[in-house]
Amino acid sequence: YDYGPMGVELKNNLKQAWWKSMVYERDDIEGLDASILSAPVVLQQSGHEDTFTDPLVDCKSCKSRWRADQLTENTCPECKSKDLTDPRPFNLMFKTAIGPVDDGSSFAYLRPETCQQIFTNFKNITDSTSRVVPFGIAQIGKAFRNEITPRNFIFRVREFEQMELEFFVKPGSDDEWHKYWVDKRIEWWEKQGVSKKNLHPIDVEEGELSHYSKATVDIMYEFPHGKEELEGIANRTDFDLKQHEEFSGKNLTYFDQPNNERFLPYIIETSAGLNRMLLTIMADAYWED
Repeated sequence: YDYGPMGVELKNNLKQAWWKSMVYERDDIEGLDASILSAPVVLQQSGHEDTFTDPLVDCKSCKSRWRADQLTENTCPECKSKDLTDPRPFNLMFKTAIGPVDDGSSFAYLRPETCQQIFTNFKNITDSTSRVVPFGIAQIGKAFRNEITPRNFIFRVREFEQMELEFFVKPGSDDEWHKYWVDKRIEWWEKQGVSKKNLHPIDVEEGELSHYSKATVDIMYEFPHGKEELEGIANRTDFDLKQHEEFSGKNLTYFDQPNNERFLPYIIETSAGLNRMLLTIMADAYWED
């Protein structure tokens, strides 16, 4: 989707409001603008190559393709046929060739989320700013997911902007900080004029958690097409730093000088899509009289 003169101003206003609340109005968060192209090894060690998949099925009658987990009664939404293939995993990441010759040996991924570059830059930022845990790194940027069935206008698309905060905390304080950021994000949405009655925080069930998550709260919104996720706040534990430390060979532990101890920080993440933000603002501003 393209955004015209009014759309781009609304998007910019939302980005500025988020950045102001995260970076300018706090003294414990730094900003980052990292690359969109991601080395395959980064997304291998983060688990994306193995787990960033959706179940794909084909309709044998009309040849359309669908996400298996979004079909009701194993029926094709296009032609109502029940003659579907067995589900198979489909990786959502876009590949692109690096260099002049596309021989399959030199490629990169378009990043499927903005957070991995925050993790790989963690040591750079602590070394250059002398930040003390707890502190955060915020980023706004494009991400890309090869969705099987984009749907509901700009709610689910293949190219979108994310607004993410990764907040690094001492292990043992993570549950407290997780609750703090859930409350803080709901408060921010109310300040943008979104009605509180349309915001519903829910705890993601253990069986539905991402592979990195200890606990996740999704802020759900009553969109015109139904209740769906607006923003996720996750306790990612030390999974990401541990993975990147192990496979890069770099020491990513943080040294707490006052207490003379070293540890891998736990990470509390807040993640929202700018497109969904814009859709929410528009949906909340209009009603039928």
